[in-house]
Order: sequence, then structure tokens, then C-alpha cells
Amino acid sequence: MAYEAVQHKAVSIRFACAAFQISETCYRHQHQLSDGNALIIRWLLALTQEHCDWGFGLCFAYIRNVQGLRFNHKRVYRIYCELALNLRIKPKRRIKRPVPDVLKQPGHTNDIWSLDFMHDQMSDGQSYRLLNIIDDYKREGLAMEVGLSLPASRVIRTLNQLLEYHTTPQAIRCDNGPEFTSHEFQSWATQKGIRIEYIQPGKPQQNAYIERYNRTVQVWLVKSVFV
Repeated sequence: MAYEAVQHKAVSIRFACAAFQISETCYRHQHQLSDGNALIIRWLLALTQEHCDWGFGLCFAYIRNVQGLRFNHKRVYRIYCELALNLRIKPKRRIKRPVPDVLKQPGHTNDIWSLDFMHDQMSDGQSYRLLNIIDDYKREGLAMEVGLSLPASRVIRTLNQLLEYHTTPQAIRCDNGPEFTSHEFQSWATQKGIRIEYIQPGKPQQNAYIERYNRTVQVWLVKSVFV
């Protein structure tokens, strides 16, 4: 409207800006077209297709820190929302197998280690977790890590401590929990040359050795409380 008034009504820019209550800077601003938005779109689409579980934070950090593109986070997030990438449903990281597997028996010591979590509460109602690790061949409990929170980094730290005085196992058997399906845990296993054997969802009998061990630990905990 201010442009029309200046061009066709023969009024000054100052008068037109005052009449329509806008600043002269806004009136004189010339929008500069650039290929920045197209570059941001290409990177966002490529990253979200390659890493389906990445959100805006990881995408922006990669564009800013790895690629060195100094775009403002507000601009990137605006394009991120316009592409409807914020409406994506995060896929569940589960291993799908059509045929049920039988329990695999180990052939020797340090052939297969089994990992599993237990949950319990203290007398004040505070929940805690236990990470049990056993050697399936000898049914020997190798470690029991206790904490209020046991993320993948704690699991890796416990396994690294075991590997200091134990032979590296050929495989690790575990369920499809987020700590075991994380990229951090899978990368660690690949680096150590350890194969991860995931049991099927809803099939705890495929990890029967550690489940039986958990039962023993649970009975021991109950006895220690009441004795």
C-alpha cells in the first residue's frame, strides 16, 4: 500500500510510511533471493532419509557443525516445519523375524554372554534397575550393575570392565530394549568384533539362561529383605 501511494499518489516516502505506520527501513528493504533455502531443503531431506530417527536438533547440529553452513536455527526450523518433518512418527527399533527361533546353546566358555535388565523398588518407593550379565555355558554371573538409570553408556562401561579380565565373547544375546538397539551399543559391538543376537519380541524363552538367573536373583533379594 505504501508503494502504491508513493508511485501513484505522488506522496513522499516519509509521509506514506507515517500514514501506514511502518518504518522507512521496512519500506526500503529489498529482499535478496538466494539458494540458501534450497540448500537447507536438500540437506534436511537427505539427513532424514538416511537417519530416520534423527530429529531437528541432530539435523541442525550436522548442518551447522559438520557441514559448516552458518544458517540461523530459526530459519532451518521454519523450513523443517514447512517440509512437515516435525510430524514424522519415530519408527520402533525392533528386529522383525517371521519364524520363531529356538534357544541356541553355547558350545564353550565365553561363547555367548546374555544380558538382561531387572526392575525393583526400594522401601521408599524409589525404582532402580539391575543389569545382569552371565556366561551361558557355565551359567556364571559375570556382573550385576545397579543404578537408578542404566543407559547404553553404562552398559558399555560394564562390558569393558569385564573384557579387562575375560576373553571377548563371540556373541551377546539380549532383547530389543533401547539400550541394546542404540547406535552406540551396536557400534561398540562392531568395534569389538562381537555379534549381537536379538531375541524376538515377546519371546523371553529365547533368552532362557538369563531369565532363570533373574529368577534366582529375585528370590535372593526377597530373602535378604525379610531375613
